[in-house]
Amino acid sequence: MATPFMLSKDNIELQFATNHLGHFLLTNLLLETMKKTSKQSEKEGRIVNVSSMAHRFPYSEGIRFDKINDKLGYSSIAAYGQSKLANVLHANELSRRLKEENVNITANSLHPGAILTNLFRFSGIIDGLAKSVGRLVLKNVQQGAATTCYVALNPQVKGVTGEYFEDSNISKASTMGRDNDLAKKLWDFSLNLTN
Repeated sequence: MATPFMLSKDNIELQFATNHLGHFLLTNLLLETMKKTSKQSEKEGRIVNVSSMAHRFPYSEGIRFDKINDKLGYSSIAAYGQSKLANVLHANELSRRLKEENVNITANSLHPGAILTNLFRFSGIIDGLAKSVGRLVLKNVQQGAATTCYVALNPQVKGVTGEYFEDSNISKASTMGRDNDLAKKLWDFSLNLTN
């Protein structure tokens, strides 16, 4: 989260590569097996993308397709927001594709909440505040996992797909997070980067 500008081993901006592309690739590698398992077992499969409310604060264009590795225009916070927006868009496009194929697998994204972890380690002052005051206002790890567990396991979420959750409730993703054209463009861009 909010790392200084770095590139992954594949020469892709680190937050985008780590927070989105790795998950995108893993999902695609497992997807055919999930489809077969869901069909054979007659049980619903669920794909859950852990995003963040930070998806509301990406670069102004949302995803910088033509400037993904632009060091000069890099903003650690906007790059984090971009990667988390990608998580929401990925879940939405995946949900659309699975519905189109009439597959019994759902795909959703969520904000786990502000959790007391070491995510702020690259933001000196904020990290200090999080460690001292955070115990009073931030969720602990178990509380932070609650929404993920709810979306992944709760019977009340059966059949619910293409949604964004906060605090174990359906919430509303940002306008960009609901942009179907942006989601399709990101899908093709991500496929190109992972093939």
